[in-house]
Amino acid sequence: MTSTARRLAEIRGGGAPRRHNARTIAALTGNPGCDRRAVLDSAGADKPGLAERVGFPARFGQSRFAITRGNAFEAQVKADGGAELLRLVAERLGVDPTGPATWTDLGAEDRGDQPGEQEPGQPGRAARSRAALAAAAPAGVDDPAALFDHPLLGLDVAGQRVHLEPDLVAARLAGRFHVVEIKSFPVIDGQADPGKVAAAAIQSAVYVLALRELLAAEGHAPELVSSDVVLVCPRDFANRPVASLVDVRKQLLVLRRQLDRMARVDDLLARLPADFTADPSADPQRLRRSLSSVPARYAPDCLAACELAYFCRDENRAETAALGRPVREALGGVATVAEVLALASGADPGAPEQAEAAALLRAAARLRADALAGQPA
Repeated sequence: MTSTARRLAEIRGGGAPRRHNARTIAALTGNPGCDRRAVLDSAGADKPGLAERVGFPARFGQSRFAITRGNAFEAQVKADGGAELLRLVAERLGVDPTGPATWTDLGAEDRGDQPGEQEPGQPGRAARSRAALAAAAPAGVDDPAALFDHPLLGLDVAGQRVHLEPDLVAARLAGRFHVVEIKSFPVIDGQADPGKVAAAAIQSAVYVLALRELLAAEGHAPELVSSDVVLVCPRDFANRPVASLVDVRKQLLVLRRQLDRMARVDDLLARLPADFTADPSADPQRLRRSLSSVPARYAPDCLAACELAYFCRDENRAETAALGRPVREALGGVATVAEVLALASGADPGAPEQAEAAALLRAAARLRADALAGQPA
């Protein structure tokens, strides 16, 4: 074991590291400047256990109903050897949906394994996926389309090999590989929930990156994997599927930058106190001190993506950053709520860059006072 691996094991308490999956890797991109999360994820720390231990348990997760609904919709779309799915994807990519195609279920022999959480059967499945996808690299215009159900991909995250399972990879359509994600949230009147689409885009970017690395390792151009992901969702309030293209180039850049940062974990470890720990069995007071010793960048978005968000929110209640990025940026460098209230009451700004924010705050305070007094503006 290297010194870095030993230090990471000490931080998490010596237990096995928590394994990443596509959702947790995607969540890394939501707040790439947060040192606290980078350290804990690099160590594979038990963040749910930490949150529980310090008194701020996580309050999010997928409901069983949502999981069941999503599985049912995916099974419906993939029925009959993926005939309907092929039509949707081909039409969205502007190619003939009636051409020949092959269907390969790469997860059939390991059905029941949970990628990123269990190991049995995965080495063989990963090898099968690698061989099948590499063999499907486009070789000619006459080659039939190839659909691969639940291939098993891999990605290195902070020294750990993470197993990833996209819903589908479509090869030889429009001369490229395309990741296909099937989600159960609806598209109503041509529009889907922007937040859910953004989350799906980031998760899909994880698969695109892993597939590009697989093809590159097999001697193929990584650009064979398109940055346009096909997102399949139910249309309106029925279960009739509709396909959309989502460009994930921006998400790929952010993801690559964050993974590179986590790969330089020694830089993060060098800034930690010698007694830093993320062992859920440690004394809660010591855990709170350890966590507070590493800078965090809390924002309301963290509540949907990080198990420690409630701890960080409580820690940052006096900071304007806790009110969200738009508020923080609008306040132009006013860091604390106390400063905001003081400026709104007429205090002189402490720095030139706060002058504009101070004027806006004073005007807002006057409008509020007039409203409370029943005086029209």
